[in-house]
Amino acid sequence: MRFAARFLWFALGGAWTACLWLAGAAIFGRVPGGEPLSRAAIEMAGLSICPFGRDAVHIHDLGGEDAPTTPARRRLGLALGVVWMLTFGMLLSATYLVLGALCSLTVRGLPLGRQCFKLAAIAPWPVGQRVISTDFATVPRQQAAVERFARARLRQSGRDAGRPARQPSLGSGETG
Repeated sequence: MRFAARFLWFALGGAWTACLWLAGAAIFGRVPGGEPLSRAAIEMAGLSICPFGRDAVHIHDLGGEDAPTTPARRRLGLALGVVWMLTFGMLLSATYLVLGALCSLTVRGLPLGRQCFKLAAIAPWPVGQRVISTDFATVPRQQAAVERFARARLRQSGRDAGRPARQPSLGSGETG
């Protein structure tokens, strides 16, 4: 069954979408400052060929740090990211959404549709994504969620520091 699903994925869209990713990588690889987009597109092309058992996780969730950059380099990266999103990003995302809707029409196609929707979310802004095993992807995501929750609680406790503590109500809320 796994072989059949992987073959269907490759034949029904995996190969074509991988070619789109590689075309974007070739174009942005020639643009000064486009190397991060090109690297991300090549990595996503590999995920597009065979997405089962693998997932994309942002480098920040993996504990990685960005390389030091200058403000000009950050602006160039943002501009190239917007150009990517307006050209290949939206095209790939729309392609994955259509393929996902078509695959989801049958029960057997639901896993394929789920993979299409996963890739549709990544396509507009692939920079910083790293492809890892699905088993390994859950741990960094859980750790990142715990850290975000802790930061939110800390911010909330800082806001509540100036307010008086709420008194718990003892009754059912009815006045007598």
